[in-house]
Amino acid sequence: KHREKPVVQCGINICFCGFLQGGVNDKITLTAYITIALLEIPMPVTHSVVRNALFCLETAAGEKENHVYTKALMAYAFALAGKEEKRKALLGSLEKEAVKKDGSVHWQRPGKEPEVDLPYYRYRAPSAEVEMTAYVLLAHLTTQPAPSQEELLLASLIAKWISGQQNPNGGFSSTQ
Repeated sequence: KHREKPVVQCGINICFCGFLQGGVNDKITLTAYITIALLEIPMPVTHSVVRNALFCLETAAGEKENHVYTKALMAYAFALAGKEEKRKALLGSLEKEAVKKDGSVHWQRPGKEPEVDLPYYRYRAPSAEVEMTAYVLLAHLTTQPAPSQEELLLASLIAKWISGQQNPNGGFSSTQ
């Protein structure tokens, strides 16, 4: 009998808005969201639900076609779980997809329209770009032992981009 790759099964059918998931709506991304939430409770890595979820994410992390948003989530989930090798591998992959511009670093979804530079207009990225970049920042800073000087330097360039996305009231393009 043909079986799909293992994923965490919650037993409840829930419909999520794709805009709230960085435009990615698949089982791996949802598993990463749930795993992050459980680890932030903090639920121990040894708990069976967390263990099973991490197994699913480890299996998925080896796939070449993972969306950049999903990679950012998985990198943070592995950072929270203390899985340094997986965290570093995903961050290395994400590094290749980073947009380095004006002394800052960020990530954007594939196929996104280029930024418009107009006088008297300050471009602000869609919320999905801010979210995924923030997850990469969290993955860089959530490590044991403490982040290296190189990671802290990159983290400062990421934080610079994120802070540049704030609106005049200090918020961002969405409430997420």
